[in-house]
Amino acid sequence: MNTQILTVSSSSQISLPSSICERLSIDAGDKLVAYTTGDVIVLKTLKIPSSEEFELSLDEAQKRASSVGYTENDINDIIKSSRRKKRI
Repeated sequence: MNTQILTVSSSSQISLPSSICERLSIDAGDKLVAYTTGDVIVLKTLKIPSSEEFELSLDEAQKRASSVGYTENDINDIIKSSRRKKRI
């Protein structure tokens, strides 16, 4: 694991060292997700898929759902149930 010390600016911002950006292929404008637990912060790169990648993922998900017998209504019910659980 590579450790770097970062400084928080007066406007609560940090800069990532160029060595980290190069190693992780992070470019200006890329998005990062920050996860926190206790006093730990974890940053993860968020790569938005291209429309072609999204279509391939969607096709794969549809094939998997069909292979186990799920219908479109089943998927809608699963989504609604999941959203209800998140609200609780």
